[in-house]
Amino acid sequence: MVSDGSVVPAAQTFPSDGRRLVVYVVWDRRGDVDDYIPFALQGLRDDAAHILVVVNGELSAHGRARLEPVADEILVRPNSGFDIWAHKAALDHLGEAVADYDEIIFTNDTWFGPVRPYRPVLERMAHQPAHFWGMTDHAREEPNPFTKKGVLHYHLQSFWIAVRRSMFLSEAWRDYWRDLPEMPSYFDAVLKHEAVFTHHFATRGFSHAVAFSSADYPTDHPALFNADLLLADGCPVIKRRPFFHYPPFLDRHAVVGRELVDAVAAYGYPMPIFWQNLARNVEPKVLNADAGMLEVLPDVDVSYNGGAPLRTVAVAHIFYVEMTNEMLDRLDTLPGAYDLVVTTVDSERAARIRQFIEQRGTPRGAVDIRVVHSNDGRDQSAFLVGCRDVLLGGEYDLVVKLHSKKTPQDGFNIGRHFKDQQLRNLLDSPGYTANLIALFQKEPGLGIVYPPMIHIGYPTMGRAWWANKKGVAELCARLSIKVPLDDVSPLAPFGSMFIARPEALRLLVQEPWNYEQFGGAAAYEDGGLAHVLERMPSYAAGELGFHTRTAANAEYMAISHTALEYKLDQLSATLPGDTLDAIHYLRGAGNVGEGRLIDFARMYLRLHHPGTGAALRRVVGRDTPLGRGLRRILRPPR
Repeated sequence: MVSDGSVVPAAQTFPSDGRRLVVYVVWDRRGDVDDYIPFALQGLRDDAAHILVVVNGELSAHGRARLEPVADEILVRPNSGFDIWAHKAALDHLGEAVADYDEIIFTNDTWFGPVRPYRPVLERMAHQPAHFWGMTDHAREEPNPFTKKGVLHYHLQSFWIAVRRSMFLSEAWRDYWRDLPEMPSYFDAVLKHEAVFTHHFATRGFSHAVAFSSADYPTDHPALFNADLLLADGCPVIKRRPFFHYPPFLDRHAVVGRELVDAVAAYGYPMPIFWQNLARNVEPKVLNADAGMLEVLPDVDVSYNGGAPLRTVAVAHIFYVEMTNEMLDRLDTLPGAYDLVVTTVDSERAARIRQFIEQRGTPRGAVDIRVVHSNDGRDQSAFLVGCRDVLLGGEYDLVVKLHSKKTPQDGFNIGRHFKDQQLRNLLDSPGYTANLIALFQKEPGLGIVYPPMIHIGYPTMGRAWWANKKGVAELCARLSIKVPLDDVSPLAPFGSMFIARPEALRLLVQEPWNYEQFGGAAAYEDGGLAHVLERMPSYAAGELGFHTRTAANAEYMAISHTALEYKLDQLSATLPGDTLDAIHYLRGAGNVGEGRLIDFARMYLRLHHPGTGAALRRVVGRDTPLGRGLRRILRPPR
């Protein structure tokens, strides 16, 4: 009996002939259903008498077709209140029919599974008398990390909570859902439901259990920090969060996503559906960092399958004819035959390039030398306009995109390093290149590979969007690409050289580009179409479910890592805390601007008096004695 005088029914086990209802919530920004969802539901099919899928927001015809074979009912509702209000909608929809079941599992699409089998966990928990149970839990914390005050109570994590009939037929249960507060934000869903649900019912006399208790693991949040240990102990699911959470936060806690990926694959989970979902829904640079998707490849072939060659075409735009042999030497590191399409800007260059090719002897495949109608857009227009037929023809599994890169405007050393960084990290040696091509053989969902972001000689770190993010966002909207854009810098083939599946580039290539769109003085300047397109491939590939990897040889990584390590060490010298603290401090302060007094005043206000900066700007901007006086102090003449 609880304080209000009501009697709590006895806790139950799950009967041997019991009926289980699964309520599974889906949200997709496209109204679609990725392949990992039917896989998760199909695995539950034998242990569920009824599966109700609740879709928050829109559901496309394709999405419905993916759900219908694995769901008994599909309920589509407005996208409000997150999965919590979707669960409430399911209960309202079912009404008195919930009495037909002995257990309801409330879950959602925030996990991959089954990585390990469901059945052993369901059978183990079926024998535990409890009113409700969860897959994982979170330890009590004080102060509450979300509010910085009060207590975050111990709680079962809401992505998987099973409730037995003695609880879901109770008056306390009906009251809870009747009085459920509005949840307009993610933190509302955490603070108003997940963090209080367990405590709410426990204090009313309902007992709970957990399949994998945080008390048995070395952290208070094993679903995020110890997912590998959970899997090793038989947990059937892994949260998606370690693969899209803020990388510096995971770095602080030494959560190594690449090791988690290896564990998931080792247990036999179908990795194509894993990567499909992440490629479509996670910022590519975040995914690249979280999952450790940089491949450092050896010079000796250790993985290429010569019995399964990929039909390959090399598309090389050659403006600097004197680089022809160097580029062909690189292309000849490709394993097996390849066709060659060369684009150039005039017939004189085309003739000289043909001479170079003929002097090299018998080519490894067909050779096609094309003179483009215009050099506006350079290698970008030559590729997307001049070779559109090649890329859409369906004859090739892979395309290698190169161009004669010198970058003379940046100086000899910088231009030389940039060229080598591109060519050597794509086509370094026969063994290296074979290993890179083998990545595509092993992963059917791998869409594109290119070198890591250039940073030696170029101030790319922290600003590699430059003036192009708006143009990329507009082009994504036009091409119906909904992959979220990265925040500070994109994951992109800077230098515009890569190896890709033509199908992964389809959204870019099928667009009817023309040379005139690349014309004008600003076309190849920052913010122009060529620079916008340079940043597009991974977002276009991701929309189709293809993921990106970056690749580098060991020598380059030795050069790059030591340089990065030293630069980060210098940047961190005067900042508080660890890297995560330093980032939050700097991002909180805002842009340094020109380092004037007014810039530092604005930064101080942003950090210590949030919201007052706009008021200061208004005062300084007014034509009053105070405004003019402040301007003289804060904006001294140069």
